Amino acid sequence: MSKKVWITGASSGLGLHTAQALREAGFTVVAGARSYADETRRQDALCLPLDVTNEESVQAFVEKALTLTGAPDVLVHCAGVLNLGACECYGDAEIRLVMETNFFGLTRMVRHVLPLMREKGKGRLVAFSSINGLLGIPWEGAYCASKHAMEGYLECLRMESAPFGIEVMVVEPGDHSSGSSQYRRHGENMHKDNPYYERYQKGIRVIAHDEENGSDPKKLGKKVARALRKKHLPCKLLIAKWDQRLAVMLHDALPVRWFSRFISMYYKQ
Repeated sequence: MSKKVWITGASSGLGLHTAQALREAGFTVVAGARSYADETRRQDALCLPLDVTNEESVQAFVEKALTLTGAPDVLVHCAGVLNLGACECYGDAEIRLVMETNFFGLTRMVRHVLPLMREKGKGRLVAFSSINGLLGIPWEGAYCASKHAMEGYLECLRMESAPFGIEVMVVEPGDHSSGSSQYRRHGENMHKDNPYYERYQKGIRVIAHDEENGSDPKKLGKKVARALRKKHLPCKLLIAKWDQRLAVMLHDALPVRWFSRFISMYYKQ
C-alpha cells in the first residue's frame, strides 16, 4: 500500500477532509495550503505553505517535503476556487485566477512531482475534478471550463504515464457540505444593473442550497482513502447523490437542447 502522500488545498473543504481520512487510514501526510504561513504540524500532518498559482511556492513546497518524507507515493491535488458569474461578464483576471488555481495549479504540481515518481518506477496521482467537469451549469462557466480542462489533461496524462508505473485517478464530487462558501467568489460585474442579475440571484440560491445540503465530506475522504488501498487505482471516482448521478447520465443520453432546458429549469432560468 502507498504510504507517503502530498496533498494540496488541504486546509479547508474537501481537501481538509481528505487529508484527515488519509491520516486516519495510516498514510504519512504532507499537507500544503496557502493559509499555512509556515511549517507546522496539525493533527499528525506535516503542514507547509503552498500556493499552487506560484511557481516558486510550488518549488519550495516540493524541496521541503522531500526533506521530510522523500519522494511521495501519492500526490492528491485538491486546491481549487470557484467564481460565480455570467460567462459574458467575467473579467480576464477572474477567469485567470480560476484557471491558474484549478488547472495550471495541477499542471505545476505534475511537472514537479511526476519526475520523482518516474524515478521510483511507480506512483499515484489523485486529482479532484467535479461533476462540473462532466457537464455545465449556469453561473459556473469559469469553474466548469477549468474542470473540463482538467478532465482532458488527466485523460492524456493517464495514458502517457502508465508505462512508467504511474496511475491516475480523477475524483468527481457532486455537492458536499464542506464549507465551500469559503472559496466561493462572486463576479465583480454581477451588480444590480447587470442584465443577468435577477436570474443570477435565483440561480446562486439554488447552488448555495445544494451545497449546504450536500453529501458528507468525511465519507468522501474515506472513499478516496479506500481507493488508494486497492491494488489498482480506479480511473474515476464519481462521488455524488443519486440525483446528481442521474444528471450526469442524462447529459450523455439526452439531446443537448433537451438537457439544457432541463438544467435551466432547475436553476430557475
